[in-house]
Amino acid sequence: MTETLLVDRRPGWTIITLNRPDRLNSFNEDLHRALAAALDEAAADETCRAVLLTGAGRGFCAGQDLSDRVKSDGPPDLGHTLETFYNPLVRRIRALRKPVICAVNGVAAGAGANIALACDIVLAARSARFIQAFSKIGLVPDSGGTFFLPRLIGDARARALVMLAEPLSAEQAAAWGLIWKVVDDEALMAEAEALAAHLATQPTQGLALAKEALNASAANDLDTQLDLERDLQRRAGRTPDYAEGVRAFMEKRPAAFTGKPE
Repeated sequence: MTETLLVDRRPGWTIITLNRPDRLNSFNEDLHRALAAALDEAAADETCRAVLLTGAGRGFCAGQDLSDRVKSDGPPDLGHTLETFYNPLVRRIRALRKPVICAVNGVAAGAGANIALACDIVLAARSARFIQAFSKIGLVPDSGGTFFLPRLIGDARARALVMLAEPLSAEQAAAWGLIWKVVDDEALMAEAEALAAHLATQPTQGLALAKEALNASAANDLDTQLDLERDLQRRAGRTPDYAEGVRAFMEKRPAAFTGKPE
């Protein structure tokens, strides 16, 4: 039986690949459980300082595998599915104290699109498409879609994407600020891997604290955010990487960050 998830540990970072290409990497319970375990393992592994998430085959992720729904007796409890699988997945990605890069190698639809948007840095192949497909089957965007979309591209564009369910090209997604960058298809993985390898050499604790601040900013007012920046900067200033960064700057050499905690 083919593994639903592939985990490739590199020096300092990890590639996690959704591996149901015959189903456009759509989620079933096995894939959910495997991805949760892989992210938890990456979180606990002090030698892993960055994570790269991508999909096998011609698509990144088509969201939920609807064939699982057809098998159920009576209307499914989709709220239970979100509470059990999708919501914890988004929370894991956002809370992971190391950078999470997403390489969108093809279609990202439904929950698949919003899981990509939950990552810290999103690169997409030029052929990739982002589709808020929920309205086509009478559903509401989930997996953080109604949170991420208005904040990234504004209310007007978010509403149109949600209600029309039209595909958004990778180039338009980048132009609107939905993702970080568009890359030619053949160069996507090389660039994503180089980015992950680079982030694995950076001050991991400082990046984790910056991620914490960015996550909180959506709900905070300015005074609260300024206080949070003060508290997080106090912690960052006590890390070995801050001391190394200052030494390297003064000595005019590249810094050798270890990612170790304070």
